[in-house]
Amino acid sequence: MASLFRITSNNILKPSSRSFATAVQKQVASKSEPNTHFKITLRRSAIALGERKKETLVALGLHRRMQTVYHVHSPEAAGKILKVKELVEVENVPAKAVRSQSEQRKERKASRGYQVQGTKLGGFAWETS
Repeated sequence: MASLFRITSNNILKPSSRSFATAVQKQVASKSEPNTHFKITLRRSAIALGERKKETLVALGLHRRMQTVYHVHSPEAAGKILKVKELVEVENVPAKAVRSQSEQRKERKASRGYQVQGTKLGGFAWETS
């Protein structure tokens, strides 16, 4: 199967034909590590669209706006992305940039705004045996 995307001189992925023109692609990896995964973010809602588009989003693992999932480069994943290209933003990323759902949640979580230094007894309650 021919490649769906071509790399330009400044390492930005471009669609290889006009039919893919609405998909957004970026390359965020270093030059030494190859891109092996799609980072897919749902940007637009599929409420008013048909059941087939909604089922495609569910097959990709996307359930709500601004949700991000990662898929390995494969013809199946590329076909699903092309079916909903006007709803999603796609980036090619290396394997080290792939984040699990819990890792993404930890990155988004705000800091507590304070730091516990110790207690009046001289240490933390869980440190005393």
